[in-house]
Amino acid sequence: MKTRDFENARWVRDNQKISFRHKSAIDLIASDSGASAMSVLDLGCGDGLLLSLLKDRGIIGKGLDLSEEGVEKAKSKGIDASVFDFSAKLPFPNGAFDIVTSLDVLEHLYDPDNLLKEAVRVSKISVIICVPNFNSLPARLQVLFGLTPENNMPNKGHIYWFNYSILKNMALDNRLVFKELRVNTIMENRFFAGKIFKLLARIWPSLFALSFVVKLEKQTT
Repeated sequence: MKTRDFENARWVRDNQKISFRHKSAIDLIASDSGASAMSVLDLGCGDGLLLSLLKDRGIIGKGLDLSEEGVEKAKSKGIDASVFDFSAKLPFPNGAFDIVTSLDVLEHLYDPDNLLKEAVRVSKISVIICVPNFNSLPARLQVLFGLTPENNMPNKGHIYWFNYSILKNMALDNRLVFKELRVNTIMENRFFAGKIFKLLARIWPSLFALSFVVKLEKQTT
C-alpha cells in the first residue's frame, strides 16, 4: 500500500480528538507575544483539528497534508488546506509564517530531517513539533516480555523511530535550540502516581516520556 493510500484510508476511518499534543502546541503558540496576529503553517494538518482550534482563538493558519481525504475534512471546517507531498520543497518563501507546526508527522517520513529544514526555512519565530518516544518505559517493558510496542504496530504507519537523543541531535544539526519541552507520561490521571511520573518524565524524558512536544528556535550565535 502506498503512503498516500494508507493516510487516505486512515482519514476516511478516523477523526482527531483533542489530545496532549494539540493542547501543548496551542499553549506554546499562545505564549508568543501577540499570538492572535500570528500566522501558522501546520504540516500534516490531517482533518484540520489544530488549525480549527487556533481559528477559534483568532489565529490565522494554513495546512498541508499528504491525504486528500484529510484535506477535504479540513476544508469542510473552513480551514485553508492543500494536498502536498512532503518529500518536496515547501511552496513558500523564507520566513513566510511566524510559526510552523508538525504534530506526529515526522515519524511517518523516510527523511524527517528534510521536512524539518523546510519548516525552519519558512518560519520566522519558531517550529513546534511532536514525536512519540519509541524508547519509553512501556515500550522497553513490552520488548522485554516479547511483545510489540504500540508505536511499532503496522497500523500506526511509523517509519522513523524517534527518541530524546535523536530529537536533540536533529535539532542541533539544524542549528535549533529547545526553547521549551513538554512531555506526557503514564498514569498521569492518577493523583499520587501521576505526580511521581510527571516528575520523572521532566528529569528523565528519554525513559519516562511517552511523547515530546518541543518548541524550537533558531540559534542566535
